[in-house]
Amino acid sequence: MDVLGDMLTSMRVESALFAHLSFRAPWGVAFTTGDQARLVVLTRGGSWVLADCFSEPVWVEAGDCLIIKGDAGFTMVSEVGVEIVPCATIFSKISGVMHEYGGHGAVTELVSGRFYFDAAAAEPLLSLLPNISLVRRADVRGPLMRTTLELVGLETELDGLGAGIVVKHLINALFVQALRAWCEAEGGRTPGWLAGLRDARISRALKALHADIAFSWTIAGLAGHAGMSRSSFAATFKVVLGETPVEYLTRWRIHRAKVLLKQGTAISDVARCVGYETDAALNHAFNRIEGVGPGAWRRATTEEDKKRAAAMTQSGRG
Repeated sequence: MDVLGDMLTSMRVESALFAHLSFRAPWGVAFTTGDQARLVVLTRGGSWVLADCFSEPVWVEAGDCLIIKGDAGFTMVSEVGVEIVPCATIFSKISGVMHEYGGHGAVTELVSGRFYFDAAAAEPLLSLLPNISLVRRADVRGPLMRTTLELVGLETELDGLGAGIVVKHLINALFVQALRAWCEAEGGRTPGWLAGLRDARISRALKALHADIAFSWTIAGLAGHAGMSRSSFAATFKVVLGETPVEYLTRWRIHRAKVLLKQGTAISDVARCVGYETDAALNHAFNRIEGVGPGAWRRATTEEDKKRAAAMTQSGRG
């Protein structure tokens, strides 16, 4: 099983808003994201990025992408020290429309998209991402993401019939590709499941586990898939992933349970699907990790989703 691919699929990424932006120096815009993630793709020129998570301004240029987690603000400027205006003052609420702002100097163009997705399904990935992730064009492996970037640039430049819907789908694909590129470049540098996927032996055990998460896994069984002794596997697993195999299995079972709960699956069916023989066993494990039972968690999450959907329909560009 492709663990990352399975997660990205279950996230059900879809763009909420996107815009093609054209700035002429001097310019400076402060962006807010709310609780939605954002992707910024530069298609022409360059910009300085200012954010609390950066110790100093960071230069980005055509072909570079920024992945911004929800609630993370940032500012883009033609040069440090220019006047900065809030994004809301220059954006309309119509998705996909070209916005122009600034003076009469050098041109910088970018496409900005805001996304919503299943937060429960995305949790293991988002927990690893920094507030702002930078994916450099030069660091992208293979032609797929570069090709998508070029298509976004062409569609926005030509602005032909149906360009808006084409760019929307391209931006959706680009968001997933950018996440994948970050995972390939940065995701294995700290302990966690991405680091496990980069370890040739541990990854074999992880793929087997994720392919049948309801199976009654033992450390010996997982070690067999990894081609390691039981003791060596357990020790290596803890170093690479930062938790024991049992802790990892339990956490992913609860993660999968949350995805199923959000889909409306009956609790008794959820229990069986993730490897618990009884509702009580699921409730005990779920409560230990989440602090509430699965039923209460589902009710609270459903209410949060309703509020988020209502807020999205009222939000403008930003």
